[in-house]
Amino acid sequence: MAMAAEDIERLIKARFPDARVEIQDLAGDGDHYAATVVSEAFRGKSRVEQHKMVYEALEGQMGGALHALALRTAAP
Repeated sequence: MAMAAEDIERLIKARFPDARVEIQDLAGDGDHYAATVVSEAFRGKSRVEQHKMVYEALEGQMGGALHALALRTAAP
């Protein structure tokens, strides 16, 4: 079961309303994406903490509807 890029963005923006989110479908199959997320919420957090925050925002979709997500996160 694939997940649409719009759904990924919607979930991330629900958790981080100020975020600038860019999603790229890497394989054209709806299962392998790259995402860049820039949010003030990441300021002062380690990269691991930032990524964990994004995975939590995806509400358990990783490993299910969403197979792979290469993340790049940053504070503005």
